[in-house]
Amino acid sequence: MLIGVPKETKVHEYRVGLTPESAGVLVARGHRVVVERGAGEGIGARDEDYAGAGAEIADGSAPVFARAELIVKVKEPLAPERARLRPGQALFTYLHLAPDREQARDLMRSGAIAIAYETVTAPGGGLPLLAPMSVVAGRMAVQIAAHYLERPHGGRGVLLSGAPGVAAGRVVVLGAGTVGANATGLALGMGAQVAVLDRNEGALQRLAVEFGPRVETAIATREAIAAALERADAVIGAALVAGALAPRLVTRAMLPAMKPGAVLVDVSIDQGGCFETSRPTTHADPVYLVDGVIHYCVANMPGAVPRTSTYALNRATLPFVTAIADLGVREALLRDAHLRNGLTVCRGAVTRREVAQALGTAYTDPLAALAR
Repeated sequence: MLIGVPKETKVHEYRVGLTPESAGVLVARGHRVVVERGAGEGIGARDEDYAGAGAEIADGSAPVFARAELIVKVKEPLAPERARLRPGQALFTYLHLAPDREQARDLMRSGAIAIAYETVTAPGGGLPLLAPMSVVAGRMAVQIAAHYLERPHGGRGVLLSGAPGVAAGRVVVLGAGTVGANATGLALGMGAQVAVLDRNEGALQRLAVEFGPRVETAIATREAIAAALERADAVIGAALVAGALAPRLVTRAMLPAMKPGAVLVDVSIDQGGCFETSRPTTHADPVYLVDGVIHYCVANMPGAVPRTSTYALNRATLPFVTAIADLGVREALLRDAHLRNGLTVCRGAVTRREVAQALGTAYTDPLAALAR
């Protein structure tokens, strides 16, 4: 199979779909890999590194899209990239389609087979291709909150660790999944006071066992969230419903009760955000104010640490890329129900129920779509 790796075009996105080492694995199995010139610069990978692994280097993304049977990316394709997709071509990347009607429409029109990293599942449960970036984003969220709490950046002037005789800052984490657990761990490591709220009592129990009495836990009722916000210096939005729009946990009406200069970091922004006042931002212009509260809603947070993120992601995605290349797209999807859970758009049909519901469009069973 011919596998294409274009350079990412989202603002300040420095990750790349395949590392030179991953490209080498695929070449060793008899496949061909074509990489856009400069695609690996953000992770310190030179074109010579890819060529040394047996990949071909292409000038520009056009020949990559034109020739490849499988496109491997990191972030969702932007409009110019979507225009280059063709019927039957496979796309393997993060898609986050539920809040993105325009992207969904273009993918449907393209006739391509679009497989989303974020809804591929594992035999033991969980989302193995989302998890690596959830780990990174959860840890980054606390660093970001600490940065914007500094007065020169518009914050309250609070040090999360506190100081002798001065209370530590208070971090509220909404969601006890992978993002929430990693945010909690880093915030505690920095010396902050941490409270975690989730609707799932079992998830809270797991965090209580892991971190002990250092972390406060509570069921995420509207009243509990409102009370937690009033005391918070920083709030990490980490709520997730796989494939669907993120639940809106914080309303606009709750913000005036928060401390001026508090920071909200919405890690769920890819799925629409869990704060009513959230809107996607970029690394070039990451924050804005609503009612005196700083909002950080960058939709590709791990792109700021591309080397760590790319290698973590590739360890998870490479076995699936290899299976697709070895078996062919259709056969790989038919054989592996967990990979098939990532199938979101197939030859014009939406094949993920949560996405169809969010977009108000028809849902087609993945097996039926693959049989066409």
